[in-house]
Amino acid sequence: MSISVVIPTYKNKLLFLENLKNNLKYLADCEIIIVNDDPADSPQEDLRQFANVRLFENSSRLGFGASVNIGVDKAKGDYVLLLNNDVILENDHFKEVIKLFEKDSALFAVSFAQREKDGSLTGKNEIYWQNGFIRHRQAAQFTDGDTAWAEGGSSLIVKALFQKLGGFDSLYTPFYWEDIDLSYRAWKAGYKIWFVSQPIGLHHHATTIAKYFTTGEIKTISFRNQFIFIWKNITDYRLLLEHLRTLPKALFQTIIKGQWEFLWGFLAALTRLPLILFRRRTCEQFKQISDHEILARFKK
Repeated sequence: MSISVVIPTYKNKLLFLENLKNNLKYLADCEIIIVNDDPADSPQEDLRQFANVRLFENSSRLGFGASVNIGVDKAKGDYVLLLNNDVILENDHFKEVIKLFEKDSALFAVSFAQREKDGSLTGKNEIYWQNGFIRHRQAAQFTDGDTAWAEGGSSLIVKALFQKLGGFDSLYTPFYWEDIDLSYRAWKAGYKIWFVSQPIGLHHHATTIAKYFTTGEIKTISFRNQFIFIWKNITDYRLLLEHLRTLPKALFQTIIKGQWEFLWGFLAALTRLPLILFRRRTCEQFKQISDHEILARFKK
């Protein structure tokens, strides 16, 4: 079974090229697909020195999810390693986990641990429902096992299942929540996502985002996408009613506190409501298990 590697990149070209040079020794025998989302700065000439690298360039900025979708569609491998341009690989352990997919046809993705600059581990996550909202957190125990989502920057996925489920949703453009959304749809369709505790490498999370977006913009987008996720994916009417009951109070409290990003995020999501509801109907065709069954997997 073959593996394709999809690396979306936006700005930070020097860092991307430096990391790619390091990572190539671990990507032997893999097809490497680069999707450039910065039309103003092409890496085409820089990539001529690398073998087995295919470059696709967006004519306009599409965002993280759409860029990954393009890369997966172009991939020839049965499996796709999603790799952020700010990940520095330390091994090729991802090749060994193919055997997990071969043993379990219901496995959608394997997500890998990553080390942060301070040596801490990230990559295993949980989702839960609290006070009318879906929320997420890092898992307390970093042992092999179920994880709420396959991280978009360090996970191995089954290409056919990625495409079957529709890939990353452009509603979340330019970033955040798209990998949580896709993984939740996978869980709901009866598939599984596994976490491997052996670190794949060093990941400088949000390196590009923090450089080109303000804190306020990042918070607004994150809140907007949290609303989009709930309105699109939660089908249990008890949870939805709780969300609707608590929403006015939550909006009022954040306004009183001057936390305007929550309000801006809500209004931005509201403008997308017709498309959200359309996507919601599309997702329901894959539903095999309930929201409560999914959330119970990660309940402490």
